[in-house]
Amino acid sequence: MKTTKSTFSVSFFLKRNAQKANGNMPIIARITVNGEVAQFSTKLEIDPDLWNVSAGKAVGRNKEVGQINDILDGIKAKIKSHYHTLLAGGKGVTSDILKNSFLGIDDSYETILTLFDKHNTDLKKLVGVDRSDSTYKKYLLARQRVSEFIKYRYKMADMLLRDMNLMFVNDYEVFLKTECRLSHNVAAKMIQYLKKIVTFAHNTGIIQRHPFTGYIISVKKVDKGYLTEKELEAIIGKQFDCLRLEHVKDIFLFACYTGLSYIDIVHLLESNICQSFDGNLWLKGKRIKTGINYNVPLFNIPLMIIEKYKNKLSYYNMTV
Repeated sequence: MKTTKSTFSVSFFLKRNAQKANGNMPIIARITVNGEVAQFSTKLEIDPDLWNVSAGKAVGRNKEVGQINDILDGIKAKIKSHYHTLLAGGKGVTSDILKNSFLGIDDSYETILTLFDKHNTDLKKLVGVDRSDSTYKKYLLARQRVSEFIKYRYKMADMLLRDMNLMFVNDYEVFLKTECRLSHNVAAKMIQYLKKIVTFAHNTGIIQRHPFTGYIISVKKVDKGYLTEKELEAIIGKQFDCLRLEHVKDIFLFACYTGLSYIDIVHLLESNICQSFDGNLWLKGKRIKTGINYNVPLFNIPLMIIEKYKNKLSYYNMTV
């Protein structure tokens, strides 16, 4: 796919509506990247009679003119250096990013992917505390999808959060459903992950306008159906030559007969098996995702599966 070449320039002009008492005017630097402009004060001033508008520099033979032009040349050279450094680092360069880079303003979390990375780094620390590894992996995938979209749609490695708008969100939904071929509900989940990152940026003042305003994330109801007793019996009677598939079958059946989720099953220990008030064996523990206590009676099928994997440290070993 052909990419559009980036255009970049640095120029200087006088701020004529801010003339000082001594007659001098401030010199302003203008950075233009792909038609977008960012400006900042050079902290220099000059007599407008010594300024060449078309050349964007001071003119004359006195010492002051030479010093001002040397400083302006230095500013331009440093901005160009920052521009090429940002390009070499694979970052999407905008006029604001370039200006902030030159001025030393920390905008580490002002781009979409860097804030996503911060969120995911913090989330990883919470895995095993009050977050699951599967949740962490879902956010890693969500970050990857956003990165792919920015490259596909904008030909950039990253984007400023404040450049996001409703069109970005709408285009992202189309990208997920067409290029990534995700179902409506899976695409909605990916968008929800992005919205959480953007909402954090909005709530902390990184961006003033929420780009999801006016966008509704909808989830379609899905009839997942159910297995009949005959179908369950067919699965129970099926023997797999592949040990991995046999493990998958046993975990699935264990879930069917206990109502526990996959993540709860793979974290089961023998200590979760207790004799209850009725003299029968029950599973007792806390849901991994919600922390809510559960008490589940063990019927014949799950008891047979437990016996099959007896003496293993945990039922997670069934998936190894």
